[in-house]
Amino acid sequence: MVEENTKREEFKVSGEEVLQKVKELIKEGNTRRIIIKNEANETLMEIPVSFAAVGALIAPTLAAIGAMAALLTKCTIIVEKNNYNKKK
Repeated sequence: MVEENTKREEFKVSGEEVLQKVKELIKEGNTRRIIIKNEANETLMEIPVSFAAVGALIAPTLAAIGAMAALLTKCTIIVEKNNYNKKK
């Protein structure tokens, strides 16, 4: 379930672009969760970024994404971001 202060974005990427896109999203800093789905819209991996961004925990997460990406041709990355730009 997406909270009111959360914005969702979707990116269609090839398997070889998955790891680079995930790294980019983590660096942005306002990403809460990353969900990776295959062409059949099945969830392959769901990453709470606040957990993954904690130092040593990010390396195994990225390694798992890299291994999974080698098996994918196309996938969708769904990103939940904090939405701090609320209108008053």
